[in-house]
Amino acid sequence: MTAFNAVRFRVRPGQDQKFIDAHKNISWPGLRHAYMIKTSDHTYCIIAEWPDMETLANARPNMIATLDSFRDTLEDLGGGLGDRPSFRSACPDV
Repeated sequence: MTAFNAVRFRVRPGQDQKFIDAHKNISWPGLRHAYMIKTSDHTYCIIAEWPDMETLANARPNMIATLDSFRDTLEDLGGGLGDRPSFRSACPDV
């Protein structure tokens, strides 16, 4: 069953290009496609499509390595969310 994850980011002023550049050549195993959406000034959402939840879970170390490459560009979102709350869900085939 196809799976998706969505992650919200708030980038520190002046750091947008470094954030964007960190995602230009991602190579997470099993990733079908990733979309970056600018939702407002310095705020982005990345939505990624995976063949299934297991493939998504197995790619977490690669996603964390990518995050570590630009973590210094992010603001803390507060409320215990850290610098990037994420959501995962399987999508039934229709």
